[in-house]
Amino acid sequence: MEENELTELKESVTGWKEKVPVVSKGFLSWDKDLVFTARIRGYQFEYDPKAVEGCWPTDTLLMSLAGCLAIDVVMFLQKMKVEIKDFEIETTGERNPTPPQYYKSVEMVVHISGKGVTPKKLDRAISLSQEKYCSVYHSLRKDLQVKVSYVIKEAA
Repeated sequence: MEENELTELKESVTGWKEKVPVVSKGFLSWDKDLVFTARIRGYQFEYDPKAVEGCWPTDTLLMSLAGCLAIDVVMFLQKMKVEIKDFEIETTGERNPTPPQYYKSVEMVVHISGKGVTPKKLDRAISLSQEKYCSVYHSLRKDLQVKVSYVIKEAA
């Protein structure tokens, strides 16, 4: 990546990231038994330790990590003039078997197709997200092992 492209990339991220609120506020309400409804920024989802009426809180943590990486990677690739056709991240987390059952490792596989997608561009976008920009990643345990790989599919 050329120096001017890198500078442009950093400037676009800086402008967007500076608009992120420093404080977030949500509400968690008890519904029944051990089922809770979380509400934040007009969205809501249910937590249920039995995963019958909702998901486990750790499920949303896992998907937040994937979502943060995805936003960064797609934005970086777009700035690199990549035309993305399809993008999906398959995410698997392995938890500690005994309390606290934190994630010990997370594996993400990016499935992507589009015009101009190259391993070099993907490696750079993933690296920028993990090393500097992904807020969720940098909010987690330092001993969490996160592996990101990718599969570049032919655009149809």
